[in-house]
Amino acid sequence: MASYRTQVRIIADVLRTAKDNGNEGVGITALLRKANLSYARLVKIVSTLVASGLMEEVIVEQTSRYKISNKGVEFLQAYGHFEEFAKSFGLGL
Repeated sequence: MASYRTQVRIIADVLRTAKDNGNEGVGITALLRKANLSYARLVKIVSTLVASGLMEEVIVEQTSRYKISNKGVEFLQAYGHFEEFAKSFGLGL
């Protein structure tokens, strides 16, 4: 049976992708490839992450790029701890 990602796991994947690209940020195309989502769904998630302060939008040469904020780094750390905790009980997220 196929295992589907939860909304929180998708958010963590998007944030990790932004974090892995450092201070220059990541473009929407790279996010699409690495997060494996449709354009419409990704745009909705990214706008939610920007609105909640987990990501920042930066304009570079008239192009939107996205980078993780300090709050987003804290979210990833907390998610990682919870994921490890759940796995210790044999649960998957």
